[in-house]
Amino acid sequence: MFDGLHRGHRAVLARTAAAAADDVGLAVVTFDPHPLELVRPDAAPRLLSGLEHKLELFASAGVDLAVVVGFDDARRNESPEEFVDDVLVHSLHASHVTVGSDFRFARERSGDVATLAELGLSRGFTVDPLPLVREGDGSDAVISSTVIRRLLSEGEVVGAAALLGRPHEVRGPVVAGDQRGRLIGFPTANVAVDTRIALPADGVYAAWYERPDGAVHPAAVNIGKRPTFYDNAERSLVEAHLIDFTGDLYGEVARVRFVERLRGEQRFDGIDAIAAQLQLDVAAAAELLSA
Repeated sequence: MFDGLHRGHRAVLARTAAAAADDVGLAVVTFDPHPLELVRPDAAPRLLSGLEHKLELFASAGVDLAVVVGFDDARRNESPEEFVDDVLVHSLHASHVTVGSDFRFARERSGDVATLAELGLSRGFTVDPLPLVREGDGSDAVISSTVIRRLLSEGEVVGAAALLGRPHEVRGPVVAGDQRGRLIGFPTANVAVDTRIALPADGVYAAWYERPDGAVHPAAVNIGKRPTFYDNAERSLVEAHLIDFTGDLYGEVARVRFVERLRGEQRFDGIDAIAAQLQLDVAAAAELLSA
């Protein structure tokens, strides 16, 4: 899946590029949608990056060609031989393939690295299994999308960024909200993030907010269900207050990159208490982002 294109994924790309001859390109094969959305929808994870974002990350990593394989019932039931022949041989004319050492593929995950290497011998490509990348700094923990999702669910955006190699980013159009922030002097951009994308835990964060023209603004971002106003909100919302900014953001697609968690979500006694805390949050975010 290359979800998030974290440091482990980038090691696979670097290893492949290093092995490539001068006359061949660097290609990546990925899937959309996530296979679990079809196989076990209840277990499908929230994604670290949507498809458009992932393709941008591939390009920034020097990938020449990204092959997005649609995952459906036909693909789900392919044999290892069918998958290799269709994607690697006939479509890509692969000469060398790098995978993680835990790589599994095809029907019921029946293919593994040994299967791929055996098929490569008869089809003209070599296979290089890359050992899983560790976190480092004395830790033997493996870098994985699953670990990064867990860190985000705990609000540990600094730890997630260390494994991703960059801050976790969410995207979405700015839509109309209830405008309570404007009434208390802290207008917010309500970013409608795709529900399939992983959000950090509810709370307030210092973040960078990027507009479509590339302008980047420091922001204090609240993620939560707004318990002061709602008892049983269905889902968490992303509300960004751009520091020292005035202007109309409605309809724009925002990119929000989380830098550090400032506090958890709180219930307040009223508007005055919220305003006082927001003033502290904005000051803390401004100081952290200016450092």
